Amino acid sequence: MSRKFIFFAGLFFFLLIAPVTLQVFGDHDSQRVFQLAIVLFLLMITLFGPLVGPQKLLPLRSAQVVSITLVALAFNSITLAHQPAWAFTELALIASCIGSSLIIAQRRRGLGHRLDRLLWILVIILCTLKCVQFGAGLLAAFTSGFPTLDTDILLEGFSNKRFYGQFQTFTLPLLAFPLLAITRPMAKKWAFVLLSCWWVIAISGGTRGTWMGMAGAAAVLALCGIQGRRWVGWQMLAVLAGATVFWLLFSFLPSKLDIEVVNFAGDRLSTSLSAREIIWHQAWEMIKERPLLGFGPMHFADIPNPVAAHPHQAILQWACEWGIPSTLLVMWLVSKGLWATFRLIRANHRSTEPVDLLRVCLFASLIGALAQSMVDGVIVMPYSQLWLAIVVGWLIGIHEFSTEPPAARAIAQKGWVAILTLAVAYLGYIAVRDAPNLEAREQAYIQEHGGRFQPRFWMQGVIAKPAGRLLEQTNADNFAPLATPK
Repeated sequence: MSRKFIFFAGLFFFLLIAPVTLQVFGDHDSQRVFQLAIVLFLLMITLFGPLVGPQKLLPLRSAQVVSITLVALAFNSITLAHQPAWAFTELALIASCIGSSLIIAQRRRGLGHRLDRLLWILVIILCTLKCVQFGAGLLAAFTSGFPTLDTDILLEGFSNKRFYGQFQTFTLPLLAFPLLAITRPMAKKWAFVLLSCWWVIAISGGTRGTWMGMAGAAAVLALCGIQGRRWVGWQMLAVLAGATVFWLLFSFLPSKLDIEVVNFAGDRLSTSLSAREIIWHQAWEMIKERPLLGFGPMHFADIPNPVAAHPHQAILQWACEWGIPSTLLVMWLVSKGLWATFRLIRANHRSTEPVDLLRVCLFASLIGALAQSMVDGVIVMPYSQLWLAIVVGWLIGIHEFSTEPPAARAIAQKGWVAILTLAVAYLGYIAVRDAPNLEAREQAYIQEHGGRFQPRFWMQGVIAKPAGRLLEQTNADNFAPLATPK
């Protein structure tokens, strides 16, 4: 392994691990900056490496036509948007995520199993570090002598425990890979311990979207043949082990030590919508008013409401901001990719080759994330967007196409790199423009509306600024205290 490869791998590791393990970077705004840094890093690799056009990675002619149509619809939506600059920011963000996926897919095809091993080590290290942090915090709580144990304090690295849950929805399926692929008993035991510990943290977070995502993944994987059912079996065993350890740590042991557990996970497991009905209703009204092109990318955040700057529902969000035609085309693209992967897994369901087992875990990760996006902001939060790009790119990179992709055209190669460069440059401009003033912007919001931030691009994500103000004065009364969506 060359020094150059090790250097780039180490830099990529740092950029992906730092924002969720180092306390100084554990907020939404820092994770957004790190996301942009990772996209820039991937762009540099592409600019100084071999170029591969998107038609080589997405060879279907129909997919290419749909993609071009989506771009045309997006630019029309931006033109009619109230704040085109913010609308273009959202488009640039989506383009950077897609570009990142294609770069990862391209590198996987070039490096083969070496990149699988690199990304797999990254997942293991990252989840292990978070488990160590959780365990250290728990040990400190039990030995501190305080009469209470706040579980929220244990879930560091994210500005909201739901964002932690989104990350776990991506990684819980991936941690089952060694249980499917490794035959050495000791290695398999340690892999099961890590997966069980990861479930302990997931249970303590009480994020209902994670339960929904994993249930959706299990339902689909149960239809994927032998290896899919093995994946479900290992996850169920890990859930049982994790639930047992959770009961010991947060119920049995605290009762023996006379410690009161605060923010207990069971308190969050309810059937309420947690104010989502308000934002879903707003999204629906926006869709009815502008069904063709929507209000513009990111423009749900341009209409203040007392709950959130995004609808916590991926389909509603895309439809109200980009329009119904764009939503249907995106759903077609996603369905096409999912169906192709499902068929490939079914065709190789008896295979024990590592790449086939890895495909099962990546597919489960993507299904879980998509299921959770129906009730949560998986397509909005920066770290979740990063992992969505990684998982999708990784899946594309290991996909076995039924027909040989056509030869890449030079103009297409340079064209999509130029688009990605433009997107990254614009996002860099937004970061340089806003980053120095984020604290002042947040303080102004706190003074006017009490300080409950609504994350979108930045932590304070409301973009409505008529007359130079953060929010319309006429809407100030709408910001009464409400439950944050769980």
